[in-house]
Amino acid sequence: MTYKTFFQKAKINPNAHLIKGDVCGYRIEDIAEEFDVYKRCRQLEKLIDELAKGRQLEKILRTPK
Repeated sequence: MTYKTFFQKAKINPNAHLIKGDVCGYRIEDIAEEFDVYKRCRQLEKLIDELAKGRQLEKILRTPK
């Protein structure tokens, strides 16, 4: 399975667009929409990083303000 197929089949949180921050030197919000698969990979990495730091999933999930 490719990353593209994975993200096409995945149930993506409707608030995923709210994930912002720096991952491996790249600002997620600065990645162009035309690179959707790459952007989704970085969003997933950001969530994994926060879980690895011990944050609770309920506190990581983004909600609109």
